[in-house]
Amino acid sequence: MAATEPIRLRRSTLGDDVYDVLRARILEHSMRPGDRVNIDALARDLEVSQTPIREALARLESDGLVRKRPLVGYTVSPLLTRAEFDHLFEMRLLLECAATRWAAERATPQQREAITAEAATTIAQEPDDPSGWRWHAAFTTHDARLHDLIATASGNPLLREGLERLHVHLHLHRRYFPYAHAGTTIEEHQRIAEAIEAADPDAAETAMRAHLTEARERRLTAFD
Repeated sequence: MAATEPIRLRRSTLGDDVYDVLRARILEHSMRPGDRVNIDALARDLEVSQTPIREALARLESDGLVRKRPLVGYTVSPLLTRAEFDHLFEMRLLLECAATRWAAERATPQQREAITAEAATTIAQEPDDPSGWRWHAAFTTHDARLHDLIATASGNPLLREGLERLHVHLHLHRRYFPYAHAGTTIEEHQRIAEAIEAADPDAAETAMRAHLTEARERRLTAFD
């Protein structure tokens, strides 16, 4: 009896591409918080069938970026309330302080180098960006990348995944957060990176706790 040849499945990137496009539209507020999602219109706009749209929306629902309601369908998740914002930072203080301590203890030399390099990154404002919006978007991307590098260096994939989901909600708010404190944020990042580079878990945890506490206070103005 002839042996059955193994089936080689190739993963399509269409679903991933649709997911990336919709995620970017939500985070950039092209699809605004609270908007109803029109699946037919999205399928026509992206020139795809409804199937990858629905698959992408299911993933976005898991991320917390859209919500599905009976008889209504999908809507873009609303911005955080003040109470939800406080709860988010309570979770960040628990998880990111632990992640930073573990990163100081467990990070590889390459991971320490990457964290130090990211903390030293500067984002220059472009002349054709007078409002500073593109600069602010680039800075928040840099901020998220640094925190993700630290979470990765903690050596706990589940912790990293949980933190990534928490940070998504902050990205939805980024248009409303003040721009003026980037220099302070950079200094705080550098203190965290220095402690991780020095393999000092106590100093790393303390620096992250101070950073998150100050970041929370700075962002509260978005709710005024």
